[in-house]
Amino acid sequence: MSRLGPWEPATLEERIGRLESLAAIQQLPHRYGVAIDSRDMDMMVDLFVPDVRVGRDEVGRDALKRWFTATMSHSRASCHFIGNHVVDFDDADHARGIVYCHDELDHPHEGQWVQGQLQYWDTYRRLDGEWYFERRRFHRLYITDWLNRPHHGAGNEGLSSALTTHQLPEAYPSWGRFWEQVERERA
Repeated sequence: MSRLGPWEPATLEERIGRLESLAAIQQLPHRYGVAIDSRDMDMMVDLFVPDVRVGRDEVGRDALKRWFTATMSHSRASCHFIGNHVVDFDDADHARGIVYCHDELDHPHEGQWVQGQLQYWDTYRRLDGEWYFERRRFHRLYITDWLNRPHHGAGNEGLSSALTTHQLPEAYPSWGRFWEQVERERA
């Protein structure tokens, strides 16, 4: 298996196609950041597959647009800085990735400008030659007001926002296994 996932292209054409796909997939998170920060919800939803699942009960871009509009109306300005991005291909039309993000959000009603670190754990699907987000899972390391020093889990306790988040680094299955092994070796 290569560092680009379990799919191994067999021909030169497939290898070039994988490189083009990698470039297209890596544009998705950057365009997502621009769409969120500019509040261009049409641009946002066009980054997702037409049959995107929204929560447990809704499907489709219209439902996603309603959800994002409601969610992003809680903050005034925002800035999403996209960092590391790892992509693994399952086959020519399906891939997975992890994207690091530093985000800042203006919450004027609370008198706060918050900053945070998070990751998106994505699945991607190619339809009619174009790559889209199939799903984005949101994992937060911290979020805190600029005037506070960040600490592990800051802002995640008692989280009542519309965004579902999972605590980092505990969200990684390897995290718990690592510390269990360390404890066994120390015992």
